Amino acid sequence: MIPFVTGVRVIAGLELRQRIRGVAWWVLLGVFGLLALVVTLIVLWGVGGLTDGYRSDPVGNAVFSTIVYFVLLLGTLVAPALSGNAINGDREAGTLATTQVTLVSTTQLVIGKFLASWISTLAFLVITAPLLILSLAIGGTTPGMVAVSLLVLAIELGVIAAIGTGLSGLVRRPLFSVAITYLVVAMLSLGTLISFGLGTLVAQEKYEYRGASYIYDDSTGNSECVVDDTTTTSTRARPDYVWWMLAANPYVVMADAVPTRYGSGDDPNDLFGFLKLTVRQLQKAPEPIEQQDPCNYTSDRYPSGREVIDSTVPSWFVGLAIHLGLAALALFGAVRATRAPAHRLAAGSRIA
Repeated sequence: MIPFVTGVRVIAGLELRQRIRGVAWWVLLGVFGLLALVVTLIVLWGVGGLTDGYRSDPVGNAVFSTIVYFVLLLGTLVAPALSGNAINGDREAGTLATTQVTLVSTTQLVIGKFLASWISTLAFLVITAPLLILSLAIGGTTPGMVAVSLLVLAIELGVIAAIGTGLSGLVRRPLFSVAITYLVVAMLSLGTLISFGLGTLVAQEKYEYRGASYIYDDSTGNSECVVDDTTTTSTRARPDYVWWMLAANPYVVMADAVPTRYGSGDDPNDLFGFLKLTVRQLQKAPEPIEQQDPCNYTSDRYPSGREVIDSTVPSWFVGLAIHLGLAALALFGAVRATRAPAHRLAAGSRIA
């Protein structure tokens, strides 16, 4: 048995060399870089950076947050394809058994393939480095925002790579493992939104309220607000009961973890801040109806974005813990399913 780090490095090195030998890999990176450049120019034009001298805090924040989200979006689309056949692809090609008879352990094999998939996905982040530097040069983005967002982005890409690698060891057919990885990504990205929407439809409450009407007085020429004597029963949604379903969404995790930078009116001025504010507002329970006077409804019930964020609870660490737990569980399952000698094999499984 060889040292653990050495075995992992050997497997990861072999995987990476095989990936970069193909022309398709470089074409994919080039296409992604071009798309990222186009998106950046559109954001610059959309927020007025091209006409305002390139020096504006909202411009720099908008460019940076858009690029990071774009990398996360493409990473969730590409990572399953890069990792979903890491192990069972070798099994179908007849090369997995050759590796298993060497001094490399099953754990080293799985971790090495996971690291290779993770590094391959991080290449999409590296290709956007000039655009990230541009957003820093424009201004408005703080070092804390950069450090936290890139760290969370790298972790999220690693989670997807780990899930794909783990499923490639658990599922015998590469097509099925890639498809299931995409389903897991869709469950975290879109499934949490759908679950929240359905939960909001269920989490409703009935309430009673009194309306008001204005009566015109001919003698004075003024209108008087009169509260109705009868009450009306209605229902309203309570998103504060089900907002936690969004905690596992990777885009919400990113937005909630990044420090918020505020603009005019104490409101966020980038995508991270706006999404964080939207989710944090869902935590707040609606004001009791019986405390509302229909004739004296004031607008001071609407706090600023900073006040909402400061008065609510962050949830990014919960979502990140869920993602890391799924990744660890997938890799553990892959090690158990790939170990040799195997006690049982599914019908039609290839041994060598």
